[in-house]
Amino acid sequence: MTYFTSWEEYAKAVEKLYVSDPNKCRFVTKYIHSKGQLCLKMTDDVVCLQYRTEHTQDIKKMEKLISQLMRHMASKESK
Repeated sequence: MTYFTSWEEYAKAVEKLYVSDPNKCRFVTKYIHSKGQLCLKMTDDVVCLQYRTEHTQDIKKMEKLISQLMRHMASKESK
């Protein structure tokens, strides 16, 4: 399990993993207060994509990524 260093690469990989098999994907967020770190993890039990940040502006990026995933989920339900 390696961590991505670029947000753009991580976001693209997460979306690609979710689109490949939405029923097996899990997205986990964890905030470590003592270190001031936000940890994000997307996995389908075979591939594990992780990103760790200490920057507060990345929270807005995370919100945008989650809303994109929610749009994918909503479009799958309507079909």
